[in-house]
Amino acid sequence: MATIDDYKIKWVRPVKISSVDPRKSGDLGLNVPIKPTDIKLYYENSKELENANDLVKKLFTLEFQRGKETRNLSREKIIGLVKRHICDRGSPEVKIAAMTAEIQHLQNHMKNHPRNKKIKVFLKELIDKRQKHLKLMRKWDYKRFEWLLERLNLTYTVQPEIPGKVSRKDALRKLTRNYCDAIIQEKLDAFKKELKEQQKIFYAEKVKKLEYILKVEKEYGFELSVTQEDIEAALKKVEELSKENQIVTYCM
Repeated sequence: MATIDDYKIKWVRPVKISSVDPRKSGDLGLNVPIKPTDIKLYYENSKELENANDLVKKLFTLEFQRGKETRNLSREKIIGLVKRHICDRGSPEVKIAAMTAEIQHLQNHMKNHPRNKKIKVFLKELIDKRQKHLKLMRKWDYKRFEWLLERLNLTYTVQPEIPGKVSRKDALRKLTRNYCDAIIQEKLDAFKKELKEQQKIFYAEKVKKLEYILKVEKEYGFELSVTQEDIEAALKKVEELSKENQIVTYCM
C-alpha cells in the first residue's frame, strides 16, 4: 500500500512566531530622527534656554538626560505624524500613534530582555488594544485607516473569527489535495494539447479534401458546393492552431 512518503509529500512544522514579534504585530518600524544633541521635550522653545550659556544648553540635551526623555520625544514625534491639530490628544489617530510608539519601544526592550514576562504580557495586551482600535477605524473610516497605516508604517491582518490550529494531519491533507490537483491539471493540459494537435490535423485534412472536391466539381461542371473562402478559412484555422501550440510549448 502506497504511503505519503512514496509520493514525496513532506510537511515541516512552521516556526512559531511570538505574539509580540514585529512580524506578528505588523510594525515595520518608523525612522524618527532623534539625535543626542536634541533638546528634551517641552524645552525646545524656551526663551530662557536660548539665552543661557552653552553648558546649560548641553545639560538639557538628550545626551545628559534619562532614557525616558528620549522615549517621550520619540513618542511626540510619532504623534506629530498623525495629529489633527497642535492640541490634539484624544483623536483615535493620536491614541493609535501613542500605542505604536510604546509598542516599538517595548519590542526593542524585549530583544535585550526576552525573559521579562511582565513586560511581555503588557506588550501583548497593548498590541491587542491597538488591534481593536484599528479594527474599529477600518469599519468607520476606511480611507483614514489606510492613511494611518501608511503614516505609521504598519500592516494590518484581519484575524479569523475561529483561529485555526496547526496540525500535521490537516496540513498533510492540504498538501495531498494540492499534489492531486497538480496531477489532474497536468493531465488536463496534456489532453488539451493533444486535442489541439488533432484539430490541426483535422483542418489540414479538411483543406486537402475541400480542394479536391472543388477541383472535381469544376472538372465535371457540377454546381459548386465548396468555395475558395471555405478553403481559406480552414487554412487560417490551421495557422491559428499552429501559433497556439507554439505559444503553449514556449510557456511550458
